[in-house]
Amino acid sequence: MSTLLYVASSPRGAASDSRALASVFLDAYQEAHREDRIVTLDLWEEPLPRFGPEGASAKMSVFGGEELTVEQKQAWEQARRYADQFASADKYLFSVPMWNLSIPYVLKQWIDIVTQPGITFAFEEARGYVPVLHGKKATAVYTSSVYYPGAPASYSRDFQSEYLKEWLHVTGVDDMTEIRFQPIYLSPNRDEDRAAALDTARDAGKSF
Repeated sequence: MSTLLYVASSPRGAASDSRALASVFLDAYQEAHREDRIVTLDLWEEPLPRFGPEGASAKMSVFGGEELTVEQKQAWEQARRYADQFASADKYLFSVPMWNLSIPYVLKQWIDIVTQPGITFAFEEARGYVPVLHGKKATAVYTSSVYYPGAPASYSRDFQSEYLKEWLHVTGVDDMTEIRFQPIYLSPNRDEDRAAALDTARDAGKSF
């Protein structure tokens, strides 16, 4: 039995296209993998801990092999709960709308919480970042209102999928599938594009 961790980062509920695509993916996945467990982490419902001064100093102390203070230990344990949840899953699904050319801030907050030394990444001076996670794979659902791959330079650049892909690479997750519904509002064939994206999500869920 495998565990799939679904990380949802859109606050728009039933109006969210990224959530709708993820839902179709999950239905197809569950039908094809009846023994697997799906864990949903809704970042807008989850009371994520504040990873501030104590958390940052705890991370650097762990990174440097130093003793933690009482305050640092508390912050570290709060972060470690989410980092362990991420590291222990076998597969990942992310629903990621584009916010201001990048990702929603709650997803960035979660990434900063789970990216911890010895749990999800390691670093060696001679080698750089060394993967900690092995044998895992991820699917990401990307939506955006106006940006699309191959768009003119005036539409800016993609700091959404490129960032998520590079972050996963640092942790050791390189088996990556992308599902895109882009652009949403500028598409002249929005209904057809949405239907095609839903079909892609359904097929990807079956084979994931």
